[in-house]
Amino acid sequence: MFNKLEEVVDRFREVEGLLSDPAVVGDQQKFRSLTKEHADLSEVVEIYRRYRRVCDELEGNRELMRDSDPELKEMARAEASGLEERKENYEKELQRLLLPKDPRDKKNIILEIRAGTGGDEAALFAGDLFRMYARYADRRGWKVDLLSASESGGGGFKEVIAMISGAWVYSRLKFESGTHRVQRVPETETQGRIHTSACTVAVLPEAEDVDVEIDPSELRIDVYRASGAGGQHVNKTESAVRVTHVPTGVVVACQDEKSQHKNKAKAMKILKSRILDAMLAEQHEQQAADRKNQVGSGDRSERIRTYNFPQGRCTDHRIGLTLYKLDAIMAGDLDEIADALSMHQQSEALSGQEA
Repeated sequence: MFNKLEEVVDRFREVEGLLSDPAVVGDQQKFRSLTKEHADLSEVVEIYRRYRRVCDELEGNRELMRDSDPELKEMARAEASGLEERKENYEKELQRLLLPKDPRDKKNIILEIRAGTGGDEAALFAGDLFRMYARYADRRGWKVDLLSASESGGGGFKEVIAMISGAWVYSRLKFESGTHRVQRVPETETQGRIHTSACTVAVLPEAEDVDVEIDPSELRIDVYRASGAGGQHVNKTESAVRVTHVPTGVVVACQDEKSQHKNKAKAMKILKSRILDAMLAEQHEQQAADRKNQVGSGDRSERIRTYNFPQGRCTDHRIGLTLYKLDAIMAGDLDEIADALSMHQQSEALSGQEA
């Protein structure tokens, strides 16, 4: 670890020197890239400097503990335990900072929620989940744009797709992919029986042009008349768009906008993110060691969480976390769950490094 830290310090000094080079300052693309690298390295370098200072203080304390003056020895001994604790904390922090970064963590996401088993109750729960994520986004100052929705009535969704954009969105929501199960008494249940329903959630990092290149000749684009609510607009213009990526068979349809061009743009955004997600899933299949360091597989068929309304309980099955604050969670208080999942992944990754 310490050889790697010295390499980081050397690179940090090199980048600092380059940032003052007039030739680099004049190259905006290179300057931005080096500025970002400098910011990424600076946290590691600062913690490492603090660690080195604590080590120096500990060495000084050990010298004093060998002194003939009993008062000095006792003072040094009293300080040593606190310094040892700080040293251990810095070591753990440095190990965490040196873990490989997920390059997708800063990306925006495409959030897809689909009602599963449970009929109307599952559709209502899909609506509840969407509002939960929207409230969480609002708490963190993120923006939510609805891309596509198939409503079921009563505030439910058969399917809802949205883009959430902001700082570190993927890093906070990437563990939400999977099957979410709800246990509650439906409003239509006259005998008070608890029903179990489920929804699937997919969190896809937004695909940029550099991530996915799509040959236009591999696309089949169909236009048709929108159906459902929409007043006079419905059935008069062919504004709905269905885009099919022929090589992979991925199909995306959008009809929420009145403009065919806007629907096509939304469909292409979803299409690229789904293709990127499939590419990444294939890579993960090939990299078994990488999958060991994930919290679950990210497979949408994997049951990851249960929301039990009668008991006010939310349980994440992957890490055995149970919280009795379901009302707060449904109101968008997801930080405790997100933090626990992130810490679990980090500890798994650290264990993998030590093994």
